[in-house]
Amino acid sequence: MDLGTYDYAVVGAGIVGAASALELCRRAPKARILLIEKEDAPARHQTGRNSGVVHTGAYYKPGSRKAQLCREGLLRTKHYCEAKGLKYETRGKLLVATNDQEKARLGNLTDRACQNGVTVQELSLADLTSLEPNIAGCAAVRLPDTAIVDYSQIARSLLEDFVANGGTFLPSTTLIGIDSRHGKTALNTQRGMIGCEHLVVCGGLQSDRIIRMAGLVCDVKVVPFRGEYYRLPERKSKLVKHLIYPVPDPNLPFLGIHLTPMIDGSITVGPNAIISFARERYSKVSFNSADCREMALFAGFWRSLAKHPFAIANEIRSAVSKRYYLKQVQKYCPKVELRDLCQYVAGHRAQIVHPDGRLEDDFLFRSQDRMTFVLNAPSPAATSAMPIAQEICERILG
Repeated sequence: MDLGTYDYAVVGAGIVGAASALELCRRAPKARILLIEKEDAPARHQTGRNSGVVHTGAYYKPGSRKAQLCREGLLRTKHYCEAKGLKYETRGKLLVATNDQEKARLGNLTDRACQNGVTVQELSLADLTSLEPNIAGCAAVRLPDTAIVDYSQIARSLLEDFVANGGTFLPSTTLIGIDSRHGKTALNTQRGMIGCEHLVVCGGLQSDRIIRMAGLVCDVKVVPFRGEYYRLPERKSKLVKHLIYPVPDPNLPFLGIHLTPMIDGSITVGPNAIISFARERYSKVSFNSADCREMALFAGFWRSLAKHPFAIANEIRSAVSKRYYLKQVQKYCPKVELRDLCQYVAGHRAQIVHPDGRLEDDFLFRSQDRMTFVLNAPSPAATSAMPIAQEICERILG
């Protein structure tokens, strides 16, 4: 079945794909633009399974895409919410050190945040107690611009804007093949064939597979990291006002277990970060033999494990022991008790790993033969979605 021919086709209706499709509509208003999604609705995976934080860009290497696009994305996300009447709250984030090693890291992180143009407020212990009486630490800084939002709601709004601007959205459309050998790109889906002049792939957890589907050489692979969250009971929904984060290990791309007030009024705890045995299944016992086989045959996966044995052991322990998970939280918030950790959704981070075992620390794009692929877009990709969309369009349209 022929589903038509388009000037631009975008694969993946997470927040990055929806933002990219809308940006193409705005920049090429006469073009025929298609957005396809294998699920029956947008934002089913990474976009809809995160803690809803609008990041400031404090953590990232100065000059990196993450640092640049996150800072711009913070402003654009807030502006979009204001323009569309979507709820967000600028709560601010506290980074809390609980020992001397973390205190030293906090100083280095503060320097990096300043290089990235992020507003940082150093706090005395009296300031920390005044702002958050339920939080304990030996040092802390405040990032006042950090906000919370519902990214699924933003993705749906971007999709509505895309359709209102003349775009076509096809949900429940699974991509099974790409042929770009004859001057145009043909997309084979389970519903039929689609032709396009330019292809944009925002494939998230499937990004590495889709670029290979297009016949391009790609030596990196997605390794899915499962992040498990808990929700505090309603009686503790006022435990903190700010987002409360530990000081992260600079050698890892994960930020540690944190307390996050959510836009619905609840507070979540998490996530940890453990290897997932299924890219797009979210129960604790999920297993996909093809996903596992692909990881096991990738040397970079084993090399990455060898580079971080202690961190991996710590994360596994937090996954199998709720009490150990709790200890990670009680370091800075002693008032959280075991009975307070109520089950909540899990999410997966699509993390690109290189053959040498290095975890890709920045956003990663690749363009070739009228095709553009977003290969690595984990956090803060939701915050940075609109600037990422702008970069994609500049690659295509110049």
